[in-house]
Amino acid sequence: MIYRLEIENFHSIKERQVLDLTVSEKVRRNPERFAEIHPGSPTRVPKVIAAFGANGAGKTTLLRALAFVAWFMRDSFQQPPEAALPVVPFNDQDGPLRQTRLALSFGGPTNLGQGSGPEEGFGTYDFEIVIGSGDRTNKIMRESLRHRRHGTRRPVRVFERNENGEVLEGEHFPLAGYRPVIDKPRPNASVISTLASFDHAPSVELRDAARSVVSNLSIVDQDDSSDNRLLTALAANPSLLEALNREIPRVGLGIRSLRPGAGPRGPGAQINHRGLINPIPWHLESAGTRCFIRTFPLVAAALESGGLAVIDRFDSALHPTILAELVRWFHDPERNPLNAGLWIGCQNAALMEELDKEEIVLCEKDGFGRTRIYPLQEVEGVRRIDNFHRKYMSGAYGAVPTIG
Repeated sequence: MIYRLEIENFHSIKERQVLDLTVSEKVRRNPERFAEIHPGSPTRVPKVIAAFGANGAGKTTLLRALAFVAWFMRDSFQQPPEAALPVVPFNDQDGPLRQTRLALSFGGPTNLGQGSGPEEGFGTYDFEIVIGSGDRTNKIMRESLRHRRHGTRRPVRVFERNENGEVLEGEHFPLAGYRPVIDKPRPNASVISTLASFDHAPSVELRDAARSVVSNLSIVDQDDSSDNRLLTALAANPSLLEALNREIPRVGLGIRSLRPGAGPRGPGAQINHRGLINPIPWHLESAGTRCFIRTFPLVAAALESGGLAVIDRFDSALHPTILAELVRWFHDPERNPLNAGLWIGCQNAALMEELDKEEIVLCEKDGFGRTRIYPLQEVEGVRRIDNFHRKYMSGAYGAVPTIG
């Protein structure tokens, strides 16, 4: 489980922002809402993180930072050697002259790539990326992974890469036999993604963990073919299609089922409604229905694998009752036995009524266009019994639009 994210000089974030999601030890045990960061850990984090704020306040930037780190660990080696890293520094005169830094902390097994289980132990990992500035904007200046075994305080190096491309290995990250691959790592590719492509066992385990992060944010491809890919995936995955058709009638959309098929310009779908003689083609279906169908595979994938769904504009076209239902799936131990996570960006503040204060993150932008990110649990005076929706809309927590 991810419990800490640091972002600096990335899109609308200029100064270093630290999002610490750990739940206070004083908070009562609530396994439906909070999960251990690794088995046996006293540290807990929410399974659901919902970011609220005005339009353009930085919700997408927050989610994009997380999605980028997962992409970097997982897929960066698949990019062409000359491809630019998909990172945009803060948009002022100093932004391109400053380094971009992203860091992620999470729980995991101690002995990577060795079939780790309870007998081997667990701990926490700190992964850091620093991207160069100026004429080095497409170059990784530092990449490192450090590990703290459960019950110890001192972190140990798993691996570390410096600005010259030198990679230093740790005890549980052996590089014997892989030096020809890693002696000169590509400046735009992760050590993890590179080594995983050559079946380095610890890197494969880390890459597979990154694969469990699914998102509707496209880090590299910015085309408009996402619906084509979605409908193609549904046609190729009967179990996913069956699960979708099982849920569609429950969420009150008046639909009986979806049947993939050919559309006028590629993959399509016919959607059968109760009371209608003929099915509705995909391109004529309501925005809300299509939004649910787009969202469902991400939610289903996370729940099945115990991974993390990162969904921007979660409420773009969904009814509030459906939004609440999808969030409750992650709170339901029967639906979510593996403690999957959900990170969402949304505008519909009414969803706050379904959330605990530890699950709410606020994003606001100052007069210079700089995003600030802070958890609601850090706002002074917030009580668990408060009506978060009403107080947020009144401006008590900040991060609301200024009109007039």
